[in-house]
Amino acid sequence: MVKQTFLIGFMLFALFFGAGNLIYPPTLGLEAGTSFWPAMIGFILTGVGLPILAIVAIALIRDQTSELGSKVHPFFGLLFTSVIYLAIGPFFGIPRAANVAFEMGVLPSVQACANRTLILVLFTVVFFGLVYWFSLNPSKLVDRIGQWLTPALLIAVAALCIGSFFVLQSPSSTPSEKYHTAPFFSGFVEGYLTMDAIAALAFGIIVVTAFKDNGIQSKKALVGSTLKAGMISGAALTLVYGSLGWIGAKMAAQGNFDNGGQILSSATQLVFGNFGLLLLGIIVALACFTTSIGLTVACAQYFTKTTRFSYKQIAAMVSIVSFLIANLGLNQIIAISVPVLVAIYPIAIVLVLLTFLNKWFEGSVLVYRGAILLTAVVSVYQGLTEFGLEMNAFQPWIEQLPLFSVGLGWLLPAVIGASIGGFIDHR
Repeated sequence: MVKQTFLIGFMLFALFFGAGNLIYPPTLGLEAGTSFWPAMIGFILTGVGLPILAIVAIALIRDQTSELGSKVHPFFGLLFTSVIYLAIGPFFGIPRAANVAFEMGVLPSVQACANRTLILVLFTVVFFGLVYWFSLNPSKLVDRIGQWLTPALLIAVAALCIGSFFVLQSPSSTPSEKYHTAPFFSGFVEGYLTMDAIAALAFGIIVVTAFKDNGIQSKKALVGSTLKAGMISGAALTLVYGSLGWIGAKMAAQGNFDNGGQILSSATQLVFGNFGLLLLGIIVALACFTTSIGLTVACAQYFTKTTRFSYKQIAAMVSIVSFLIANLGLNQIIAISVPVLVAIYPIAIVLVLLTFLNKWFEGSVLVYRGAILLTAVVSVYQGLTEFGLEMNAFQPWIEQLPLFSVGLGWLLPAVIGASIGGFIDHR
């Protein structure tokens, strides 16, 4: 069972480690400069810690993600969980992964080609064909990813990090304004950008199912095994995040960069020349591919339970819809997805935290409803304003909330809502 736990842990690492996980740590390293370590520790707490908590939360409720929301109301549980799966699956998450794989793994090699649209179509046909094939038999997902893809991904990342260690010797720069006074807190908030806490609600089912297939059935054993697999995945993520962030910190002297992708592209060229671009393409392609497989499997497993369609039919539909949306282009996908993710992410975090605190308030429905209601007021407001809608009537009130400027304006309302619900329940 030890071997299987490690394999499932490696699988979980590969599922989490998508394109965004490659891009954000180098950006943090570049901007944090000499404040790199406190910023990275904060980033790891939310970029690694929260997803592990979410995975364990799924084990606690025995693999039904919708049960998290059902504590508020059964209909809310079904609706919110469906929105999460659609958002991180065929609507946004999977198409974005395919586009990032294309932009960073394929496009640099075909810049001279005029018909970029046709190349994207051909790439996505192959990409989603392979994603569909890998996802057809989820019982073999642990072996296929844990034994094949994860080692290849780790070897590629290790080659880049080790090479950079010997070549990049420039001193770190002065921290940017964001990381100058409170680097830990800024890194803490930056960790949300990985969006892995939401993805964990989907991946949790895959992990729990994998352990059940290996004969583990009791709740205590499931939680313990899931936690161990999560810790293995978390250790690998922490090592990779730290290494990629260090590369970003050492690249400050090499010029200005618009995003983490440019930082990594320049670093790989400095370390390995033109071969570096090929190496980066392999890393990005594997990261995006494994994440897309995991999200397809998770979506198919969930909607098979909530609809009358078979697993293969759902997997096919997810692949086809992802293919169609992927061909809209990366910029359009990001523009639409960010407001939705901003709206649902805080709600997901609060539901996960309440799952762990459940016994302290005896599972009171009013506590769940109060916390989620006030959290949603703030998060939906942020999502709508991110979408470009002006809400002048609410702006003066909501934007005065503590920590609103750093994206945590929902925190105090969540606590107040839970407290009011608990007070009413015990009145």
